[in-house]
Amino acid sequence: MSAFTPEQLEYLHSGRRLGRIATVGADGTPHVVPTGWVHNVELDTIDATGRDVANTKKFRDVQRTGHAAIVIDDLASVDPWRPRAIEVRGRAEAIAEPEALIRIHPDHVAAWGLSPATAEA
Repeated sequence: MSAFTPEQLEYLHSGRRLGRIATVGADGTPHVVPTGWVHNVELDTIDATGRDVANTKKFRDVQRTGHAAIVIDDLASVDPWRPRAIEVRGRAEAIAEPEALIRIHPDHVAAWGLSPATAEA
């Protein structure tokens, strides 16, 4: 069983490629940066990728803490204003090979605006 609802899976697989990953630095400060990502269907994880990801602060933060969060979002409409998003928080792995990535195992999933009924959530 997936950590994501059917509606969330449809959103994740409908062409979005950019998200914002959040980690915590060694000094305790938050760090949020854009990142590429894919939903790993086999493992039901969010795999964050990017150029030279193994040499980034986010990668080092995950190696140290074992946690990360990501928000994948867009605007369904600007008139009326209708943002949509999925937030995923959980245990994370900094995987160096065969291709470097940050794998987030969902412990908490929140979504809003995925259907007109939830547009104001």
